[in-house]
Amino acid sequence: MEIRHSVCALDCPDTCAVLVHVENGRGVKLQGDPKHPVTRGFLCGKVARYLEREYSVERLLYPQKRAGEKGEGRFQRISWDEALDTIAERLGGVAREFGPEAILPYSYAGTMGMLNGSGMDRRFFHRLGASRLDRTICSATGSAALMATVGLRYGTEPEQFRDAKLILAWAANIHGTNVHLWPFIVEARRNGAKLYAIDPVKTRTAALADRHYSIHPGSDPALALGLAHVIIGERLYDADYVSNYTNGFEALKQRVAEYTPERVEGLTGIAKEDVIALAREYAATRPAAIRLNYGVQRSERGGAAVRAIVALPALTGSYRDVGGGVQLSTAQAFRFDKDALEMPELQRKSSLGREARIVNMAEIGKALTELDSPAVRAMVVYNSNPAAIAPNQNRVLKGLRRADLFTVVLEQFQTDTADYADILLPVTTFLEHTDLYLAYGHYHVQMAKPALEAPGEAKSNVEIFRALAKRMGFEEKCFDDSAEEMIEALLGSGHPFLEGITRERLEREHSVRLNVAPQGQPFVPFAQGGFGTESGKCEFGAEGLEYQPPRESRWGDEALRKRYPLEFVSSKNDDSMNSTFGHRKAQDAETSVLYLHPVDAEARGIAAGDRIRVFNDRGSLLLKAAVKSDAESPVRPGVARAPATRWSKKAMDGHNANALTSDRLSDMGGGPVFYSCLVEVERCGD
Repeated sequence: MEIRHSVCALDCPDTCAVLVHVENGRGVKLQGDPKHPVTRGFLCGKVARYLEREYSVERLLYPQKRAGEKGEGRFQRISWDEALDTIAERLGGVAREFGPEAILPYSYAGTMGMLNGSGMDRRFFHRLGASRLDRTICSATGSAALMATVGLRYGTEPEQFRDAKLILAWAANIHGTNVHLWPFIVEARRNGAKLYAIDPVKTRTAALADRHYSIHPGSDPALALGLAHVIIGERLYDADYVSNYTNGFEALKQRVAEYTPERVEGLTGIAKEDVIALAREYAATRPAAIRLNYGVQRSERGGAAVRAIVALPALTGSYRDVGGGVQLSTAQAFRFDKDALEMPELQRKSSLGREARIVNMAEIGKALTELDSPAVRAMVVYNSNPAAIAPNQNRVLKGLRRADLFTVVLEQFQTDTADYADILLPVTTFLEHTDLYLAYGHYHVQMAKPALEAPGEAKSNVEIFRALAKRMGFEEKCFDDSAEEMIEALLGSGHPFLEGITRERLEREHSVRLNVAPQGQPFVPFAQGGFGTESGKCEFGAEGLEYQPPRESRWGDEALRKRYPLEFVSSKNDDSMNSTFGHRKAQDAETSVLYLHPVDAEARGIAAGDRIRVFNDRGSLLLKAAVKSDAESPVRPGVARAPATRWSKKAMDGHNANALTSDRLSDMGGGPVFYSCLVEVERCGD
């Protein structure tokens, strides 16, 4: 038995250090590295069973070309030479006839590894002159809001949550989607801390919390402003911190005056007495930590929500404290030299001689069906599954069915999107290639080399895009760079956070804490100001904090609400990872239900287990009703929840929750508004 080191590449804040037990060249067990200060020896249920995926009979092993109609999913095996020649010929033809901007890459966080997530692929598309993808599907709104408010995407270290006396899990299902933070919270609670959850769904975390505040979907800005109303009105704020380290307090004071507890109760569904009590407790308890997750930003006012919530620790001075502040992301502390990796200067060598246009990935349906000058004629999809995960699914599928669209898909399994490919290429898992990893939930940089041999003819993204560059005749030396050279370029930024962290050291130690604070000392970036804004202060930005209920909400468009009276939330399934594990039968079952409150179910003649149709103007889907008693219901009246995201091909009607979601954009960052969605539900059989 041999133990090899790897790093989980899934889109999760934990970025776990993984030990791979190998016997006769075959992986037999995955284990969390007990030496890693966040992984601490255990893995989530998804990754603990990852070897099922690694050795699945459904793995794609060889290049293939389409043999049936688009969407039919019929393919025949071809060689790598034929695949690469075909892709190069078709992309080159599109570039010559329509211009290189008619080619669109589509990718996101199917791997969080730097090299296979945004390495040779970026170089390739920059040199080609292809349209640039604005990767907004998950965190763009929150990132823009963080930058506008505190100027840096830093957050409270997970290790510090053990020191908190009050923890607010705000739109954060920690136990389901950030499980390595949970032991620190357990430790804090053993020492007397309270855990409160603010979420429209009674998640695993909310069920385990000391208190669950069941908030109306999309009304988070109103609650945050209501808390600020009480904190400022009762002079519970830290006047010294506000005076020295913030901007815009007087304007904020005027803004929050409108958000009385009575008004906030009406907007959020949280009783005014609870608003007052929560504000007082949060202001009085030190340290108090907020774990804010991305659910709040998937609303039309998501940017305002993040700004208002992130302002609360500045009001109370909680940013001073070890175990205080807020965590949304830690990613910007990884000061890698991304330009050295992605080489944006290659765009000047393309046929355009300039930066190419930008296409928002949340609007992929529009891009494929409406964009012109030029229209999208070719798309290369990797690290993503837009047929399943993108909003306004029917519009997306209409675009993918176009006979004049040449589509290449790099995948491990035959996903919904793979069914629409003209060329389908097999790619490696994180256990099979070299990569460098940041984290957005802690401050430990990690590196991994292949722990297992790639099966069949699977290649890494780095290998594939390097080979395509050669086929396209790109002669720049950067397309010859090895994985080791790319890692060294990333680590060579010269930033103090990376000083002394070399590829050789990472090969020895596997995981190294960034130099964010002296060894053994906590990282408290805003204890004495130090914000990354132009002013160096926390910018309250009250002028952008007026709350308008989302168009698709209970207080939104009245005519629309009469037709579709239920607020639809398609939040993450605890045991899934977006659509990554869509091949698992368990995920298919877990994502085939709609949770309804018994009041809403009874009004529609629906009982638990009934087949139901969920619909709005954009589409419909068939699910099974999940109805529990009032005390046990995970949703309040007026809210319906469908766990996401299943493979549509496995659904009884060929759709998932994104048949209903809108491709409208949020107030900041161009992010999607998955959770601003109204539907109606009807019974349609047993």
